[in-house]
Amino acid sequence: MSGIAERIVRGGYAVVFRAVFANMDPERAHHLAFGVIKALPGIPVLSGVVERYSRPAAEDGVTTMGIHFPSRFGLAAGFDKDARGIAGLGLLGFGHVEVGTITAKPQPGNDRPRLFRLIADRALVNRMGFNNHGAARAARRLERARRNPGRPVIGVNIGKSRVVAVEDAVDDYLESTRLLAPFADYLAVNVSSPNTPGLRGLQEEDQLRPLLTAVRDAAGKTPVLVKIAPDLTDERIDAVAGLAVDLGLAGIIANNTTIERTGLVTPVEKVAAMGAGGLSGAPIAARSLEVLRRVRAAVPSDFCVVAVGGVTTEQDVQDRIDAGATLVQGYTAFLYEGPTWATRINRLRRRRLRRAAR
Repeated sequence: MSGIAERIVRGGYAVVFRAVFANMDPERAHHLAFGVIKALPGIPVLSGVVERYSRPAAEDGVTTMGIHFPSRFGLAAGFDKDARGIAGLGLLGFGHVEVGTITAKPQPGNDRPRLFRLIADRALVNRMGFNNHGAARAARRLERARRNPGRPVIGVNIGKSRVVAVEDAVDDYLESTRLLAPFADYLAVNVSSPNTPGLRGLQEEDQLRPLLTAVRDAAGKTPVLVKIAPDLTDERIDAVAGLAVDLGLAGIIANNTTIERTGLVTPVEKVAAMGAGGLSGAPIAARSLEVLRRVRAAVPSDFCVVAVGGVTTEQDVQDRIDAGATLVQGYTAFLYEGPTWATRINRLRRRRLRRAAR
């Protein structure tokens, strides 16, 4: 999309956000927007125009984990929980789409309300609780999505079913792995969401080693990554990074949401009223960069490190690449920036890379 057209659409979205979405329950607003995205591939004229202008810069492509990514920038897990909007999200310019978190067993997630905006902070608090239709249904959708020759790279993020005890987590993850790995370009093991009881305890080495070993073996040729929390101590980050390398995993995703609430502009009492959940968006940018640098220093240069957390602008993407990220993901800013977000980042990436090549 040309810069002028993109700015017009962006401005229009800003008006709609302030007038409509900001006054609507965040989860309802998400479902409305997601419905449009899902429908986009079925409107040939519109989808053709969108695809033409949103396409990532070829110069920004990278090959990692044996996979060619058309760009370094993609969509993090959490937006498309059930693998229902992959084609539409690819049309909007994301070079890869990580779906999920998907669990072996279908589950409704936590009680509503469970998603909250911190507009002044450009942030979200969520305690969704891995609401999804289960791995078997997602596998059928993924099988269909892979038939689309123009699809983005598809990552699949898997987590523990809430009804399964922590001591039985390995078998639960293995059920998801066997169903989903055949249709995933890569598999991400989520042991870091704060919204499933006991899940973050799986980041302790005595539980993480057997879990990752089992998933790695069951995934076959599908690359496996582990997604960690920003709330780990530096020593635990080093330990998990070392374990991932030792086990021959394909990479690490750094990082998930945080349970911290420091440095927010939103009034303390309003944040407290939101309750428990993971904080994402601009406030976690600094810690996410620290975690990224820590992980990169602990792993080989060719080890895939995916940076997530507080990414809004093209400069944010470049900052993560400069800090050692192989790939960069965003999510929260998508809700605030609107449908041309990835297009704008792609356009600015193209400009930066071509300027550097002169």
